[in-house]
Amino acid sequence: MSSLDWAAVALFILCWLGYEPVLRVLSRRFGTLNQDMELVRQVWMSVMTRREIRLVDSQLMGHSINSASFFASTNLLLIAAVAGILFGGEAALRGFAAVGAEAVPLPLLEAKLALILACLVRGLLDFIWSIRQLNYTLAVIGSVPEQDEALDRAALGRAAGDLINPALASFSQGVRAYYFALAAAAWLMGPLWLGAGVIAAFALLIWRQEGSPAARAIRKVRAVLESESGKGPPAP
Repeated sequence: MSSLDWAAVALFILCWLGYEPVLRVLSRRFGTLNQDMELVRQVWMSVMTRREIRLVDSQLMGHSINSASFFASTNLLLIAAVAGILFGGEAALRGFAAVGAEAVPLPLLEAKLALILACLVRGLLDFIWSIRQLNYTLAVIGSVPEQDEALDRAALGRAAGDLINPALASFSQGVRAYYFALAAAAWLMGPLWLGAGVIAAFALLIWRQEGSPAARAIRKVRAVLESESGKGPPAP
């Protein structure tokens, strides 16, 4: 590997490992989409415990599980494709290199494919863990009795929120792995492409958390929910 390759890989690792710390700093200063969604889901779980019929909650959970399952299945196919080339022997590697990748020694080509594979595997593990946690949340929703005056529904709602938020955070991490896998794939064209790709992926992810229309809309929703929760129960 050339010094330019090493520099590009170091930048990739820095962006990959540094994304979460940067996001935490931004969330403390400005708020982020993920942080706002945590409150929205917490309110959802609190409302769920007070609903007599939880059909809508089951439908929403089913949609989340289906989405995570779809991404996990797609990820598995991509892993199989990349692993097939990486472990398919010299003929597979040379055949892949002939379709337009940068002309490099086979060990370096293997390193490039291994980086893509690492991103995809990390994403798959996140999706699997997300699905498991979502199933745990379904069990919690199913366990809430319809009528029980002695039940502390506020505490149960908070506990359910503490379960669903990590589940969907894992889903977000799995989706994020796609962005970094695409950046890693740019390395096939050369180290400059890898550097540009990972910077673009990092910037796009931060923008979607901070400045995208969805982030601004969810921020408004959070403000409304917080203002409503601060009013307390209506006077008799």
